[in-house]
Formats: sequence, structure tokens, C-alpha cells
Amino acid sequence: MTLTRISILSSLTLLLLFVGGCAVSPVTQRTGLVTLNGQPMTLLGNSARVGEIAPTFKAVANNMTVFHFRPGHGKVWILSSVPSLDTPVCSLETRHFNLVASTLGKDVGIITISMDLPFAQKRWCGDKGVKHIMTLSDYRFHSFAKAYGVLMKQNGLLARQVVVVGKNGKIVYMQLVPNIAHPPHYAPVLAAARRAAAIPYNQ
Repeated sequence: MTLTRISILSSLTLLLLFVGGCAVSPVTQRTGLVTLNGQPMTLLGNSARVGEIAPTFKAVANNMTVFHFRPGHGKVWILSSVPSLDTPVCSLETRHFNLVASTLGKDVGIITISMDLPFAQKRWCGDKGVKHIMTLSDYRFHSFAKAYGVLMKQNGLLARQVVVVGKNGKIVYMQLVPNIAHPPHYAPVLAAARRAAAIPYNQ
């Protein structure tokens, strides 16, 4: 089997996985938004939007249990998607959020999502002393990738994006990083989370 044929079959498999095995509706493909190592990446799915209720999703926790994300209920969330924790920029970003987590207060939770296997995430957290944030794997369901439109077609990994969800479940801030090899701008993310935490749940 030629490499070209393998590549075509891999792309078809990825598309079928993305739509849950149902090819009735075409998958939205977005281009011109992000690059990796100078190469343009194609994102699969529709992007979530500021002002809308944050999409629910399910992912696998480090202990192999299924975590269901449901926004709202009086808690602010920072959702950080990265390609892989075992890369320098993703490692730095996740350790930074772990470091600042205690400064945001008990009403703010931070989740980092990647396609890394739960075993790898657990090992990485232990090695780096990361214990103030949650790491989740989207390898099994692709649920976060579908809901937030950050699956890179070319490699099957998640694009680098940070979303802040307010206490009422609505997205208050989003940052899709144009160059995946770069970290996000932290200041606006943390400012948005602090503003959201200061707003009463019923507003």
C-alpha cells in the first residue's frame, strides 16, 4: 500500500471518527486560522462563540473515569486545549496555569485538554508537580474537539486555544493562538477569569 493511499485512508478515518461514524452531514473545515511549524492547519468543526452557552463535552480523566463538563452552576472555567503535554510550549503553558490557579480563587477551575493518553497525562502531572488544575484526554470521544472546533485535520491533535466560561455558563473570552508553536497571551485570559469570578451567579 502506497504512502499516498495510507494518507487518504487516514484522513477518511479521521473524518468518520469526528462525526461519530455518521457521514450524513459534511464536516465544516476552517482554514487560514492557525499554523504549525509554518504550515497552515485545517480545523474541523464549528467554533464556539463568545456570548453563547459553552458546549458540554466528555473526556477521560487521569484515572480513566469519564468526566462530563457542564458549564454554569456558579463556577468560572478556563478551558485550555493543547496539542501535547510532552512538548515544551504545552508543558510551559500548563505549568503556568497550574502556578496561577491558586491566585484565582475557589470559584475558578482550570482544565487542560489534549489528545495525550490519560496514562501519559498522569505521568506528566506527577513529573511536573501539577496538582492545582485538571488534565483531560480527548483521545477516546473527540467530544471537546467536536464541540469547540479545534481538531487539526493534518495530525489529529487539538489546536492551542483558551476559553473562559462565566458562572452562568456563557463564554466570556476566547483566544485561538494563530501560531501553535507559541503560548497564549496569559494576561487577558486571567483578567477575563477574574472579572467573571467577580460577577454574581444570577447576573
